[in-house]
Amino acid sequence: METSTEGTARPDSSAAAAGAAADTAVTGGPSASPPASLSPSRASDFMQCPLLYRFRVIDRLPEKPSEAATRGTLVHAVLERLFDAPAAERTVPRAKALVPGQWDRLRETRPEVVELFADDAEGERLARWLAEAESLVERWFALEDPSRLEPAERELFVEAELESGLRLRGIIDRVDVAPTGEVRIVDYKTGKAPRPEYAEGALFQMKFYALVVWRLKQVIPRRLQLVYLGSGDVLTYDPVRADLERVERKLLALWDAIRLATETGDWRPRPTKLCGWCDHRAHCPEFGGTPPPYPLPVPPVQGG
Repeated sequence: METSTEGTARPDSSAAAAGAAADTAVTGGPSASPPASLSPSRASDFMQCPLLYRFRVIDRLPEKPSEAATRGTLVHAVLERLFDAPAAERTVPRAKALVPGQWDRLRETRPEVVELFADDAEGERLARWLAEAESLVERWFALEDPSRLEPAERELFVEAELESGLRLRGIIDRVDVAPTGEVRIVDYKTGKAPRPEYAEGALFQMKFYALVVWRLKQVIPRRLQLVYLGSGDVLTYDPVRADLERVERKLLALWDAIRLATETGDWRPRPTKLCGWCDHRAHCPEFGGTPPPYPLPVPPVQGG
């Protein structure tokens, strides 16, 4: 899933890709439907810019694949597949050897990524890109020892419905369960660790997952762990019940705002430095663009 973190850095694409896959499919045009669930990626979209959320969830505007996002997806696939091997065979050479095969598989399942290197006739840029992916995979071994890990789950799709009716869903990279029953949620990031002032934002996704696991299993995860392959850092956080209750209240308020925007068609842009990375500036009023016709019914404005 892609790279970097909070603030003015580019959002982590790998997390965005997984989150997008977890969302309910919504298509534009006459068959468009109101959003029915919330994932960490889409929650972050709305907080960043409500219009971006609309473009992605309501209008389903296409987005070009990026090298960073695709590299993140590739690295995630390699780290997942490595655990298919016996513990003693989970080595750096074995992991790096998985990269070409997983790239071939990615091209088969997502043909659009081939566009990334369409103008690379000699294959030099592709070779550098694959080498960067191998470097990220190799760095992981300095942060964790896969020969001593036996994940309970990998790429786990989770979904829970809150008492309010809001459905939360997402894909967790790895779930470890200790012999004592304690649960650790692990997420890989192919970017760099955030600066301390942005750490809370980086943990939002993990607290979201912890809330879903808590509601599903009635167990609060013992530890949340973000593994930043881009910088070689590991960020950990041990949640408590009060943390997850605060996250739940925040998500309910966020969902109320999303429902109001859905019903009224009022999706306002929120300009930030991240606009420079957005694929939808041609449709954004902040850049002189016009959004596509709103595909959902909007009740008439009452006069008087």
